[in-house]
Amino acid sequence: MKWTEDRSTNVDDRRGSGGGGGAIVGGGLGTIIIAAIVFFLGGDPSAILSSGGGSAPRQTEKRELSQGELQIGEFVKMVTAENEQTWAQIFKDNGLQYRPAKVVLFESATNSGCGTAQSAMGPFYCPADQSVYMDMSFFKELQKNFGAKVTEFTIAYVMAHEMGHHVQNLLGTLNETDNARRSGRYSEAQLNKISVATELQADFYAGLWAKYSNEREHFLEPGDIDSAIEAAEAVGDDNIQKRSQGYVNQESFTHGSSAQRKEWFMKGYNATNIKQGDTFSQLLR
Repeated sequence: MKWTEDRSTNVDDRRGSGGGGGAIVGGGLGTIIIAAIVFFLGGDPSAILSSGGGSAPRQTEKRELSQGELQIGEFVKMVTAENEQTWAQIFKDNGLQYRPAKVVLFESATNSGCGTAQSAMGPFYCPADQSVYMDMSFFKELQKNFGAKVTEFTIAYVMAHEMGHHVQNLLGTLNETDNARRSGRYSEAQLNKISVATELQADFYAGLWAKYSNEREHFLEPGDIDSAIEAAEAVGDDNIQKRSQGYVNQESFTHGSSAQRKEWFMKGYNATNIKQGDTFSQLLR
């Protein structure tokens, strides 16, 4: 992935600032990684984390960031800027006004508008403060435990997916899905389908972002789209269930299968309009 000259001021880099706190949950792949994948791009890991136990809160010392960490910070600022430009244009084309999200980089734990953010949660979007939270150690776990090759565009895809949730928040989609969960009118299976539609739409938005941004900046290089697809497939519900429990239960899917995640990312990448990403009418009929 080629770097552009754009940088966003909406990135809060809390790495190296010290503090931390919050329970650090033990359990390796059985708890931390499963919880991370559950939360990865939108889920709620609270039940898993609360059942997995924890250790005493860990405090981190203040330290200077390495050159590699500083470079990652610059990369995140760049991708954030490209998201802001692309979505501002898409919203304008549809008669709407875009409000940028903030991106928070942290390590171990930090405070968020949705409670304590922990490394075990993986990257997530918090609607309450309209911020994306990312601990970069997640990508090491993604590569180590799920075999996904992590490239710069893998990180860009994850960020774009989280920004997709921000777009859903601005458009009122997340409010509608939250009301559906609270209404008591839907079965668990129906709510799972709503969750899948929400996540696949965010994948569509990530693909749409990649297309529009590349048309403007020409930053994609050979293999970039493949790396995004590989990451999307790695965190498909069927792949996670096979690794964690040895069998697949489609009714319990909350994020979509590997094939679905690839399909909707590519639908976004080949789309010409944001309205082509109506996963709800296609998946819930």
